[in-house]
Amino acid sequence: MARKKELTTIADKLEQLDELQAIYSKIDAIQILRGELPIEVADLEDEIEGTKKRLAKVQAEIDDAKAEIEHRKSLMKEAQALITKYDKQLHNVKNNREFDALNKEIELQKLEIKLAEKNIDKAETSISVHTEQLEKIKTHLSNKEKDLEIKKSDLQGIIADTEKEEAELIAKAEEVEVDVEERFLTAFKRIRRSYKNGLAVVRVSRDACGGCFGYIPPQTQAEIRTKKIITTCEHCGRIISGVDDSEITLSAEEIA
Repeated sequence: MARKKELTTIADKLEQLDELQAIYSKIDAIQILRGELPIEVADLEDEIEGTKKRLAKVQAEIDDAKAEIEHRKSLMKEAQALITKYDKQLHNVKNNREFDALNKEIELQKLEIKLAEKNIDKAETSISVHTEQLEKIKTHLSNKEKDLEIKKSDLQGIIADTEKEEAELIAKAEEVEVDVEERFLTAFKRIRRSYKNGLAVVRVSRDACGGCFGYIPPQTQAEIRTKKIITTCEHCGRIISGVDDSEITLSAEEIA
């Protein structure tokens, strides 16, 4: 986008930066109004997603335990069928060797049944533990989903009330930025990113920087008043656009 106009004096450039700061301060105020809601919504969404994965994992443990029980029951059924088969064959043995071999097979199948019963007990315990855990996770998930619904509703309400104003301010800021000299705009944006309050352009008030409240000497204030150079605070690096003399004037009126 082409520059709309060229500003030649430092005073004009400072006024322009002041205007840009005022616009962005209003945008910041809108975002502060939203508070931590956007972050809280994002955090809740992440937590809910993680909880759902945990829920699925616990449910898989329960399903695996149920499948294990069915498998072991099937093995028990097969073992019992073999025991019945071998027991019948005992009545038709021809020698001790066959008798011992069949008894050994019966004992092995009985051991298989005992092992299956042990594994079934273990799986049932796992189901009991994981079912209790599952219910707690479901309750937690339900509560978090309700919290998310409330916070989303609150956020949407705030956005609905402020999005038009914010869009207009952003558009206005973009219009002003077109006219700002590139080196000043770069510095402005860099300083804004450096401070949470977003103040890049400030004024001197009560002999102090309006950003960091560092002391500004009288000689520096005099130079700032001339608006012949762009001065930055030696303490915080913010651009100083002017000196607020209202306190001095007020004191003079009070003295009078």
